[in-house]
Amino acid sequence: MKTWGGRFAEPPDELAAQFGRADDYDRQLLPYDLAGSIAHVRGLGQAGVLTAEEVDRLVSGLEDLRQAAASGRFEWDPDLEDVHANVEAALESTIGALAGKLHTGRSRNDQVSTDLRLWLRHALNGLDELLVDLERALTGLALKHADAVMPGHTHTQPAQPVLFAHHLLAHVEALERDRGRLTDARRRANVSPLGSGALAGAGFRLDREAVAAELDFEGISRNSIDASGDRDFAVEALAAFALAMVHLSRLAEEISWWSNPRFGFVRAADAFSTGSSMMPNKRNPDPAELVRGRAALVIGQLAGALALIKGLPLGYQRDLQELRPPLMGAATTLAASLGVMSGMVRSLHVDGERMRRAADDGYTTATALADALVEDGVAFRAAHHIVGELVRRAEADGVELGALEEAIVREALEASADEHAARLAQDPDAPTRLQSTASVEMAIARCDVVGGTAPQRVHAELVAAAARLGLG
Repeated sequence: MKTWGGRFAEPPDELAAQFGRADDYDRQLLPYDLAGSIAHVRGLGQAGVLTAEEVDRLVSGLEDLRQAAASGRFEWDPDLEDVHANVEAALESTIGALAGKLHTGRSRNDQVSTDLRLWLRHALNGLDELLVDLERALTGLALKHADAVMPGHTHTQPAQPVLFAHHLLAHVEALERDRGRLTDARRRANVSPLGSGALAGAGFRLDREAVAAELDFEGISRNSIDASGDRDFAVEALAAFALAMVHLSRLAEEISWWSNPRFGFVRAADAFSTGSSMMPNKRNPDPAELVRGRAALVIGQLAGALALIKGLPLGYQRDLQELRPPLMGAATTLAASLGVMSGMVRSLHVDGERMRRAADDGYTTATALADALVEDGVAFRAAHHIVGELVRRAEADGVELGALEEAIVREALEASADEHAARLAQDPDAPTRLQSTASVEMAIARCDVVGGTAPQRVHAELVAAAARLGLG
């Protein structure tokens, strides 16, 4: 019998009933529905709505069901409408008609919101652990190749040389912000709506704070209308999932490019590569590509969730049931993506020599040379122009900046309207001294600021990250 069947003279249309079911997602809420029910029963006892004996029998029956659910022995009836009906029916089969008192003082509206918050809290805890594991993988790779040098890029073009470890730690920074967003989402989700009822609040003097404390909620909702029909806590978490997937996608994109022989910076392990059914030479970093693709799906799930709730009036609407598939699906996708990326990063083979040679391409030390001119008093705009001219000449001659003839350097200084550049042109040692600053090592060492790529700065960040992440 339907939990609401007394109002209706006809049974539901079978097609309509089937259309309204969400068994796969309701099953995931089962342990949380049982936990919330146990706390609610105790709250009813404290309020004097149930006797001590009734509380004991109901809690004992629910605990038995919780053990059955944990061991896979809970008998789910797909003909029942939802997880709440399944719990009540299973309880009735063990303790009898007393199970009919389980739903006193609550609605499926505040009940499902409670279940979803408890589920989300658990999911967020697990995702945080997986984020930390990927941070450990990246930091471990950085420690292993602490001195490796690579070209940093802007606009996908060679820009300045950086330490490979510095680049990896940039991904760690993004993941740490993802952890912060999950923590924020968890805090706002960790509020108990139990006692809000269907809309107006429970009709009994329940101690909502005590029930919330038993479920380890940090507080209670302050408005019953908002609590029963609100899902922005779920959308906020979904937004955090989507942004984390974007960060994983960017890392996956780099691994895909770096493993291309044209780059040759890294080589994915066999266990994280696939071949071609036609081309025997192929070695494809498929897991990275799939992460990149699944990021698009999670972004779509976020967009769908926002569209789902944008037109709903206050109070519970059945539309909200459709929020569970994107939320739960995105959490599952993020968890799987974090796991496979951690494994892939840990197994990467890094070719430090190949990266170092690439760091010489594209005149990546030009900025360091311009900074050296500024130290000699030349205005930066003038220095920028001088070095731009030197890059043009070096490119035309097919040589590196540091290999230009001294006469060419002196000529560029003399051509500048900057008085300090003109003075440098008369210094016989200036060209050689300036050219010495145009090495990759000197360029990296110049960036000696907090957050910069200078070796001592990166070493300090590596030590701090390793300590925070518990790496030896």
